[in-house]
Amino acid sequence: MKTQSPPKVLVVDDEADVTALVSYHLGNKGYDVESLNDPHRVLNLARKFLPNVFILDVMMPDLSGIQLCRLLRNDSQFKKCPIIFLTAKTEEGDRIKGLEVGADDYICKPFSPRELVLRVEGILRRLEGSGEDLLPPLEAGPIKIDQERHIATLSKKKMDLTATEFRLLSLLIERRGRVQSREQLLANVWNYDSEMETRTVDTHVRRIREKLGKHADLIETIRGVGYRVREDP
Repeated sequence: MKTQSPPKVLVVDDEADVTALVSYHLGNKGYDVESLNDPHRVLNLARKFLPNVFILDVMMPDLSGIQLCRLLRNDSQFKKCPIIFLTAKTEEGDRIKGLEVGADDYICKPFSPRELVLRVEGILRRLEGSGEDLLPPLEAGPIKIDQERHIATLSKKKMDLTATEFRLLSLLIERRGRVQSREQLLANVWNYDSEMETRTVDTHVRRIREKLGKHADLIETIRGVGYRVREDP
């Protein structure tokens, strides 16, 4: 009987003790882990290793995690692969910048290895889904989402969405006309509790609106509450 291969995680940090710690805890949970302390080697290794998730440090010499994230998002092979930033930069502006360049999650140092493992598990769980039921197509005005094929189109043109953006837009359309609080979206899209930073939601909504262009107003902001997709776009 064929066994399923373990999920692959590529960990990149210029500090060897950090990559060793992360690799140890993920390896104990059954993940196939590769680590690098030289960010310049990431793309070459990634094309051979084909990771399911990247964990990137932000502050690295010569090539920062922000720059590396942009490179991955511009690479057709990895543009939708989940990216988690692991960094000592703790200011809110740093977190927002990380999310704006395409990261799916952002964990500040010093970090809990257990929390990091849970974040990786959450991202992979969202990508895999239950696998039991066929997911129906979703529509809102010119937006069409094929959940089974993981394709979103706008006016019949394919949208370039990250995995998290796809999940967020799908959820808003699925619950079209109903206001979703930031806390609800964190719980359903990120599997976070209400104590997590709600600006994470705002940043991802802003990125989706930018990709919707002239149709950005399909996603309404309900001041002091959250967001909804208009019922009659």
